[in-house]
Amino acid sequence: MGTVIRNPYTGERLATIAEYRADQVADEIAALTAEPPSPRDRAAVLSVAAGMVRRRRTEFSDLITAESGVCRKETLREVDRAAGNLEVAAAEAERLTGEAIPLSGAVGKLAVTIAEPAGVVGAITPFNRPLNQVVVKLAPALAAGNRVILKPSEKTPLTALLFVRLLEEAGLPDGTVAVVTGEPETVGGAIAASPLVDMVTFTGGPRAGRAVALAAAGKPVLLELGGNDPLVVFADADPATAAALAVDGAFATAGQSCRGVKRVLAQAGIADELVARIVERAKTKRFGDPGDPETDVGPVISEEAAARVTRRVEDAVGKGAKLLHGGGRQGTLVEPTVLDDVPADAELVVEETFGPVAPVIRFDDPDEAIALANSTGYGLQAGVLTHDVDLFLRVARQLRVGTVNLADGPHFDSPHIPFGGVKGSGIGREGIRFAMRAMTVTKTLTMPYRFGAAGKG
Repeated sequence: MGTVIRNPYTGERLATIAEYRADQVADEIAALTAEPPSPRDRAAVLSVAAGMVRRRRTEFSDLITAESGVCRKETLREVDRAAGNLEVAAAEAERLTGEAIPLSGAVGKLAVTIAEPAGVVGAITPFNRPLNQVVVKLAPALAAGNRVILKPSEKTPLTALLFVRLLEEAGLPDGTVAVVTGEPETVGGAIAASPLVDMVTFTGGPRAGRAVALAAAGKPVLLELGGNDPLVVFADADPATAAALAVDGAFATAGQSCRGVKRVLAQAGIADELVARIVERAKTKRFGDPGDPETDVGPVISEEAAARVTRRVEDAVGKGAKLLHGGGRQGTLVEPTVLDDVPADAELVVEETFGPVAPVIRFDDPDEAIALANSTGYGLQAGVLTHDVDLFLRVARQLRVGTVNLADGPHFDSPHIPFGGVKGSGIGREGIRFAMRAMTVTKTLTMPYRFGAAGKG
């Protein structure tokens, strides 16, 4: 018995993958027996893998588009991001250091800390960005010297399977990474609860994240559980720039990005012009066949997901929001949608809505903007547009999020900075260097400055 993987746009059957039982997952974990390579060897494997990903860019892009429905323009960028993350991890593999601490309270003593691999890392990844979401977990785990048991999304596992084969071709030792596929409750639960797994890194929804954390109780966890990210536009911002960031951030990956623009908060003095520009720009977005290189917005992952998006749009309109563009759907394809005057208590903006929707909420003053931005259970990232640095710093200090971007949207990212949130958005930080630290344990050695003095009275 297996799971059939289908193209979410055409319904075409792509493959049938295995559904692992809990005992089979345990066997795969037990087989992860490789000794950690040296930092130089880890760096070499990751560097070679980065080059291979770049050379096979079209192959990976085609597969991501086929199994996720994300349009080709974006999957090509995803492949480039994944290769870049591998290159950063390769460099960081040789920079993972400890520190020396002179012990002032113990004469003649020195402490040295060493960052050792956590051991076996359980990595559970979501359906959106099926290559890069895998890379941002495997690359730091391997750079830090760990072994990995990987469970990709049951909706988009094919890219992960291809990538792990590529790692093996790049020289990754046998017994370093295993991939297990199947139902989240069975496979993810077996990974999180396994006594042979030393830490768990998970990206997905809050409900699944809580289940993983419960199953992994007593182990370190790194949880990225989504966001409801605002783009806060003050009256002194440039409306053309704001509209571009709003539309690109809301419609990228068909709106299925945890750091995408989920809410546009517009101050009264700019709101009318901004909304008009957002609608104008939204009308230029081509939606349809994700395999067409001219398409900007492809389908969402399933008909169930598409129906949820349109239901929330209809609910917001019923509560007083103005539907200015879009709102329709055909199967898994949701039309890029713009709404104005969205009530702050509409489900569309209270919950994380994974779909190509740009909902505008108007505000009068900074205090109201801060209250609106903080009003959901999430706290991942935010973008703030203003030329007033004092205002930005005031707002940034009061926003309950992991990252605040000035002059950019919440969707800005870089492999060199920490990524993660507060409240319901999760625990811990990703970003290559920061994830590597989370995937190590600190061992402390204490010793005399002069070894010959040890044991002498």
